[in-house]
Amino acid sequence: MAYRDQQKYLDFLKRFENKMDRNELEDYKKFVKRQKDDEDFDTVSMKRLKDLYDKFYSPVDKSKYDNFFKKSNESEI
Repeated sequence: MAYRDQQKYLDFLKRFENKMDRNELEDYKKFVKRQKDDEDFDTVSMKRLKDLYDKFYSPVDKSKYDNFFKKSNESEI
């Protein structure tokens, strides 16, 4: 499962390469290189990758879409 997680994180972070600072970009490039070599990340590397992912990931507030999916009242018919 760790391999799938690291692939998911790296795919997501690919879109944010231009927003990363120098140290983050170096870490990201190391992670990509290790991924290409089919290495599983150790716990420290996985934690750093997860921290980097958490920095750029912002979950979508789904509550603002509730009004599109409300059922219409039966009494209005």
